[in-house]
Amino acid sequence: MELDAKQKLREFLTKALENHRDHKGFADSESLFVSGRLDSFSMMTLVMYLEEAFGLDFSDFEFDVNLVDSVNEIEALVDSKLTA
Repeated sequence: MELDAKQKLREFLTKALENHRDHKGFADSESLFVSGRLDSFSMMTLVMYLEEAFGLDFSDFEFDVNLVDSVNEIEALVDSKLTA
């Protein structure tokens, strides 16, 4: 994932957290969904964002929350799907 795309992803996640009145920062390795900071609605909007921004099709593989639980995991997912 390019640096600009990663920054846009972090901005998207920051806004999602702010929508939940969560204004704390987060590390790239920090859990966002399993930890409860973001909910299932946030996950749906994230999936739609990733489909639009990176051309991913989540119907092509078995979804697991751990695939998108942190910035690092999202980056690994995007990179693996774009190189496949």
